[in-house]
Amino acid sequence: MALVPLADLLQKADQGSYALGAFNCNNMEIVQSIVGAAEAESAPVIIQASQGGIKYAGLNFIIALARQAAEEAAVPVVLHLDHGTSFEQVMQCIRFGFTSVMYDGSSLPLEENITQTRKVVERARVFGVSVEAELGRLGGTEYDISVSDRDALFTDPAEAEKFVAETDIDALAIAIGTAHGQYKGNPELDFDRLEEIGKRTSCPVVLHGSSGIPDASINRAIDLGVRKINIDTSIREAFVGAMRDTLAENPDEIDPRKILGPSRDAAAEVIREKIRLFGSSGKS
Repeated sequence: MALVPLADLLQKADQGSYALGAFNCNNMEIVQSIVGAAEAESAPVIIQASQGGIKYAGLNFIIALARQAAEEAAVPVVLHLDHGTSFEQVMQCIRFGFTSVMYDGSSLPLEENITQTRKVVERARVFGVSVEAELGRLGGTEYDISVSDRDALFTDPAEAEKFVAETDIDALAIAIGTAHGQYKGNPELDFDRLEEIGKRTSCPVVLHGSSGIPDASINRAIDLGVRKINIDTSIREAFVGAMRDTLAENPDEIDPRKILGPSRDAAAEVIREKIRLFGSSGKS
């Protein structure tokens, strides 16, 4: 089937109280892992292209891979821009066929973030493209941030209410204690903040930096309204780990297919586990 917008899938996820898995891709094998896992679980799925992924593979290749995978898939597939850095880049992705985009204006003052996000929403609506935006700041796990500084970066529920009302976005990415990259220890999520944001807005919530979050925390976040969960690091760990194992067992192997094939399978298994955890298995 053709690529589909995110908004309709989010509505169904909200009605069913589950979350959609959003998985970052960097090459053909990972795209195959994502869609293959989704089909095995009969689940709708989101293929995400990050700034790094676009830089590595190229925008045209990402789109061609995702479109072909979606056309051959028996489940709904969304192609989503992760952390769009500018209005111009977001518009480029919309023109090239993305069915969902994220505009990340989280580094801007609130009013400017609202203005720029609303501009993206107005243009995206013309093309039937869904829009995610971010309020609050996610760091990387390598940053040493004090408790007070950490809380200052978190999404303010009152600002979230204003932001959603004035932008009409389809999904809101929030900061409640997750981070990009590999965690050192168990992250502590601010569930009270998440619950308050849910009470003040009717917008589906997105959780970034979710690879190292304990299953129990993921379940609670979904109960409190998280409807899209981003996974990247777990896929990388499985993919590269399998590659290392293959080369360790067969150091003289020179056939890329025999090296990357097991990596593709390992990534797909991790993705299937996440889909089941998120509750979207069987929801296609």
